[in-house]
Amino acid sequence: MRLFLFSLFFVFLNVNAQTSREGVEVHKSRLLLLPASTVERSAGQQYGQLMRTAAQKGLLNNDAQQVERLRRIARELIPHATRFNTNAEKWRWEVNLITSKTVNAFCMPGGKIAFFSGIIDQLQLTDDEVATIMGHEIGHALLEHGRARMSEEVLKNVGISVAAAVFNLGQVSAELLAQGANLAVSLPYARRHETDADLVGMELAARAGHDPRAAVAVWQKMSKLGQAAGKGQPPQFLSTHPSHESRIKEIEANLPKVMPLYRKKATP
Repeated sequence: MRLFLFSLFFVFLNVNAQTSREGVEVHKSRLLLLPASTVERSAGQQYGQLMRTAAQKGLLNNDAQQVERLRRIARELIPHATRFNTNAEKWRWEVNLITSKTVNAFCMPGGKIAFFSGIIDQLQLTDDEVATIMGHEIGHALLEHGRARMSEEVLKNVGISVAAAVFNLGQVSAELLAQGANLAVSLPYARRHETDADLVGMELAARAGHDPRAAVAVWQKMSKLGQAAGKGQPPQFLSTHPSHESRIKEIEANLPKVMPLYRKKATP
C-alpha cells in the first residue's frame, strides 16, 4: 500500500518523446487527467476577463503599430503549430497587447496570446526576438503544459490527502510531505516544460523565417535586465525555470537542428 501511494506521485509523469522528421525533439506529458475542452474553456474565460479589465483601464492595444506587429508575427508562426499539436488548427487564436511595465508574455491553452509592453520596451525586442518569445509561449499551449500542471495539482493533492490519512500523519508531517512532493515532482517537471517550450519556440520561429539564434539574445538580455534590477535567480533546484546559463546552453545545443529550417525558409 505504501509503495502504491508514493508511486502515485510519479506514475503519470512519464513523457512521450515527440520527434518531427526535421527539427527539435520535445516531450508531451501523459499527465492529462482533465479534458482539453475544460481547460481551454476555463482559459478562454480568464483571458476574456483580463482583456475586459485592461480595456476598462485604458490599457488594451494602445499602440496600433505594435499590435499589428505582434499579430503579423503570430500569423507567421501559427501555420506551423500543428506539427506539435494537431488540435491547434481548431483553436480560436487571439493576440493582444497590454500596456504595462511587466516583462512578460503568455499563451493560454487554446491559443490566447498576450504581450505586455514592458517586455518589448525594456528588452528592445527585434522581430526575431518577438518570434522566439511568442513561439516559446505558444509552445507551452501546444504541449498542453497548463493542462498537465492542473492535472498534476489534482493528483498531488489527492495523493497527499490519502497518504496523510492512511499513515495517520500529523499536520506537520503532511506539510513536509507536500513540500517534498513539490521539490521532487513539480519543480523539475516545470523546468522540463520550460526547456521544451524553448525548443518549440525556436522551431516555430525558424519555420516562419525568423532567426532562431535570437533565443540566445533574448536570454542574454533577460539576464542583464535581472542583474541591473538586482534580482538574481534562486538556485536552479528550487526554481520552476532553468537558470539563464542552462537555458542558453540547451538552446545553443539545439540550434543545429533548426538552423537548416531557417535557412531553407530565408533562402529566396
